[in-house]
Amino acid sequence: MRDLIETIVAMKQRNPNWGCPKIAQQITLAFGIDIDKDVVRRVLARHYRPTPDGNGPSWLTFLGHMKDSLWSVDMFRCESATLRTHWVLLVIDQYTRRIIGCAVHAGPVDGIALCRMFNRAIRGQTAPKYLSSDNDPLYTFHRWLANLRILDVTEIKTIPYVPLSHLFIERLIGTVRRECLDRTFFWNERDLERKLLDFKNYYNRHRTHDALDGVTPAMRAGLTENKIIELNNYHWKSHCRGLYQTPMAA
Repeated sequence: MRDLIETIVAMKQRNPNWGCPKIAQQITLAFGIDIDKDVVRRVLARHYRPTPDGNGPSWLTFLGHMKDSLWSVDMFRCESATLRTHWVLLVIDQYTRRIIGCAVHAGPVDGIALCRMFNRAIRGQTAPKYLSSDNDPLYTFHRWLANLRILDVTEIKTIPYVPLSHLFIERLIGTVRRECLDRTFFWNERDLERKLLDFKNYYNRHRTHDALDGVTPAMRAGLTENKIIELNNYHWKSHCRGLYQTPMAA
């Protein structure tokens, strides 16, 4: 019991922005101990002292349950430490919530740049049957439509002015901002893409998800298995240049 309490407190200290449900899921994932979030809350209330610095539309849900058949794509803008604008393209699998890939472009995006970003983001992957995108004019460029025809991908448009019709990718963008880009600087296109790839590995293989019943997207996709760790024999693995730490077998 003392080992469990120390591990809960250490996980909170190393990941201050994690809540009780997230910590409970990570404990279950790593050590195979079924622990309730309320137990974590009571442990933290007694033993943890923080340091001073320290519902999508039905049609999408239906398609999303066909593994690897529906991906979503979207873009967002961010600024480097030198205040230069960069565009990030994300591709996610609806069923597993797995980040398929990401690509970065500095400066304005046109049809050629969009195709180049998408092809770079999905390189090494088998293209899906369907691709969900919003109604941004970028997705009407001739080169973009021709690229999808070559890949034999059918594009599905979201409902205009209804963000919930693009729920999973919109939520992912918020997660990337809150848990990565809002907590670190980047200097240029290569630096940003490298940090996003680090976050992709953490997000897919080590970060638990409420919507997936506390497992990781890689587990949902069948790419990894959950290896139970002994509570008295483990070490901490750092992710995203120290932003997050999870327990690993020693």
